[in-house]
Amino acid sequence: MSAGGGGAATDPASGAGGGNSPLVVERLPDRVIIRLSRPEVRNAIDQDMVDALHEVCAELEVEPKVAILTGSNGVFAAGADIGQLRNRGRQEALAGINSKVFTRIQELPMPVIALVEGFALGGGAELAFACDFRIGTPTTKIGNPETGLGILAAAGAAWRLRELVGEPRAKEILLAGRTLQADEAKSIGLLNDVVDPEDLELAGQALADRIASFAPLAVRLSKSAFHAPREAHPLIDNLAQAVLFETEEKYTRMDAFLAKREAKKRKKAEAVATQAMDEQAGPRTDQAGPRTDQEGTTE
Repeated sequence: MSAGGGGAATDPASGAGGGNSPLVVERLPDRVIIRLSRPEVRNAIDQDMVDALHEVCAELEVEPKVAILTGSNGVFAAGADIGQLRNRGRQEALAGINSKVFTRIQELPMPVIALVEGFALGGGAELAFACDFRIGTPTTKIGNPETGLGILAAAGAAWRLRELVGEPRAKEILLAGRTLQADEAKSIGLLNDVVDPEDLELAGQALADRIASFAPLAVRLSKSAFHAPREAHPLIDNLAQAVLFETEEKYTRMDAFLAKREAKKRKKAEAVATQAMDEQAGPRTDQAGPRTDQEGTTE
């Protein structure tokens, strides 16, 4: 998957070292594409994947870009690695291994787009919840069946899901283990859109194109203000706007907007004037009337 113009650098070993990396990362001038790559276990999230995600996050914090997060082989992420979860104890739970990286993803400066094909369960669902946008396919299945394994969804679902879909639906998913199909997930706003599998990456790129067409700093500060706590408003909005009001890009974009609007007004005025002149002229008639020849016939 490649778009956004310019050359691309693909790193199949980002963050893990060696050819068995759990991520494949493609770096483009205005975006980064992150592909989960543990197909043998349906992209289950293990410690190596968490470490690799932290490394990509560190890059995006230094050089902010839109990120597209996707799975492989028709699966987003079937959950956390149960083998590792089985062996984790109190200390690992308190360390917040998955929750810390998912929070870091949510707090990235620029938006993150999740392309959710197939299973997004448990930790995979929580990873998707941490993204700013989620696009699915008809095969998407998303939910949190953790209580069936004797644990809870502790990497963000317990609070993000309520913010995303409201308390009643969140309780169905978290307490009753309800797995949502694609259409229902879209109907309650958990998915922004559902597209055919062959169009999934195109849809993600189109959304990234749209975001990338806007002023990057304005997008960054809009995201920061959006996620700020209620008590930070309106101060954070005013401060962010104060910064943006002084940027060169604000003047350039507003001047272009005003020039375009004036051009449209001139074009409309010219069209109105032309129409008025045509109406004033009216239909043309031959005042001399028809000519007749000597034979009395009319031409």
